Amino acid sequence: MLNYLARRIGLTVISLAGVLLISFVLTRMSGDPTSLLLPVDATDEARTALRARLGLDQPYVTQFIRYVGDAMTGDFGNSLRFSEPVTKLLMERLGATFELAIATILLALVIGIPSGILAAYWQRTPVDSGLQSVAAFAQAVPTFYWGILGILLFSVWLGWLPTGGRGSWLHLVLPAVTLASTIIALIMRIMRSCMLDVLRQDYIRTARAKGVPEYLVVIKHAGRNAIIPLVTVVALQCGVLIGGVVVTETVFSWPGIGRLAIQAIYARDYPVVQIVVIFFAVVFVILNLVADILSAVLDPRIRLS
Repeated sequence: MLNYLARRIGLTVISLAGVLLISFVLTRMSGDPTSLLLPVDATDEARTALRARLGLDQPYVTQFIRYVGDAMTGDFGNSLRFSEPVTKLLMERLGATFELAIATILLALVIGIPSGILAAYWQRTPVDSGLQSVAAFAQAVPTFYWGILGILLFSVWLGWLPTGGRGSWLHLVLPAVTLASTIIALIMRIMRSCMLDVLRQDYIRTARAKGVPEYLVVIKHAGRNAIIPLVTVVALQCGVLIGGVVVTETVFSWPGIGRLAIQAIYARDYPVVQIVVIFFAVVFVILNLVADILSAVLDPRIRLS
């Protein structure tokens, strides 16, 4: 187990180093931020002076080495747009993003897992067909379309929910449902497939032959074993969730990290874009590492392979 854990941590460190390099290079390729930070009629001398003050006049290799050195000490620089430490901007919006992400995952699990169990138990019935049709439709429709449709229906026409912003729990309903729609569909379909495999096993027939109540057979014996593959699936869906957060927060004006990233990209605010990308990458690889560890604990064949 220790050897398996060491290998996974080593791969995680390599992945984060690659993200650091790629994010640095791509942000520099997006253009010169001085054209957005200075007036249109600014002189060449003013642009040169600003580039020198920001350290953008140095070779890319020198900038990268200095950036990595500062990042190792926890200094990711100051925002070019807000003139504040980027870590402060990130922490100010971290709570809003975590609130949305946790609500989304809980909603996806609470709806997706029971739906998958019901679809498998009533296979080839109208219940199964209806749930699979809804899941296919939910996966086919883009997230931003669900968001706009939800605003139009529940905010503009019915007036039940606010159109955007963050405040009471009502502000969380539309963004969380929008972001969870695709994940619910995926969890439901995977849970259905796993349940169908488990329900065909001999120990399920044995439990039924012994007179075990049907709900215990489905939930305790079948459901507990069928849910194991979802550990990895839910962790991988955090990558989809990260991408969806950017779009959803923009549509609903949710004051989180995703919206901060969009604002920074438009302003070519290199330090903010870089720390947001690094933060999302760290969250993604840590969750995948946790999923690998849990899978190895649950299934010894993984860590022995």
